[in-house]
Amino acid sequence: MSAINPADASDVLSKYKLDQQQTKSGNELGKNEFMELMIAQLKNQNPLEPQDNGEFISQLAQFSSLEEMQGLSGSVDDVANQFRSTQALQASAMVGRTVLAPSSVGILGAEGEISGNVDVPASTSGLRISIENQAGERVRQIDMGSQQAGVTGFSWDGKDGNGNSLPPGPYKVVAEASYPDGPEQLGTMMSANVDSVSLGKGGNITLNLAGMGSIALSDVEQIN
Repeated sequence: MSAINPADASDVLSKYKLDQQQTKSGNELGKNEFMELMIAQLKNQNPLEPQDNGEFISQLAQFSSLEEMQGLSGSVDDVANQFRSTQALQASAMVGRTVLAPSSVGILGAEGEISGNVDVPASTSGLRISIENQAGERVRQIDMGSQQAGVTGFSWDGKDGNGNSLPPGPYKVVAEASYPDGPEQLGTMMSANVDSVSLGKGGNITLNLAGMGSIALSDVEQIN
C-alpha cells in the first residue's frame, strides 16, 4: 500500500476553494463545505505525519467562528427588517399631522395663517419678518423688535398691511435681523401638513408636505 503524500492532503482546501471560485462566481465557502473539507483532510492525511493538534484546533475555531458569524448576520438582518417596519408604521401615523421643517416658503391655507420659527444666532436689536407673494412683491412686514439668541416663533394672519385678506397659496418668508455689522438674513422653519409618507429601498422615510414638496424624516424639527 503506497503512502499518501502529506502535500496532497494539505492542498485539498486550497484546490477546493479555487474550484468553488471558478464554478460559483466568487461565492464564499459555506459551513457545510468547510466541514466536508476538514473531514477529507483527516481521511487523507499521512498516518506517519498526522495533522498537528494545534492546526486541527485552529480549523475547528474557524468553523465555529463561521457558524457564529452566519447566525449573527441573520439576527442583524431580522432586527433591521423589524426596525424598518416600525419606522414605516410610526411614519404612517404622521399623515394628517403638522410638522415644522426648514423652508423659506409657507402655505397660506383656508385657516388664513402661516406660522413658523426663526433661529436667531445672537441677540438682535430688531427682527423683521417679510412676506412676499409669488411675484416677489412684499405684501406684509412684521416687526418683532429686539430678540434674544435662540428659536423665536412667529405667525402671519394672511392679511396685507391694510388689513385685506390675501388669497391662499405659497408665500415666501424672509427673516432679517439687525446687527452692528449690518442686517443678516436668517433661516426659517415653516409649519406644514403631512399629506403622505414614502418609504425608500434603504428604509429611508420621506414626508410629502402640502405645497412644500418632500423632505427627509430626519429634517423634521418638530411634530405637532
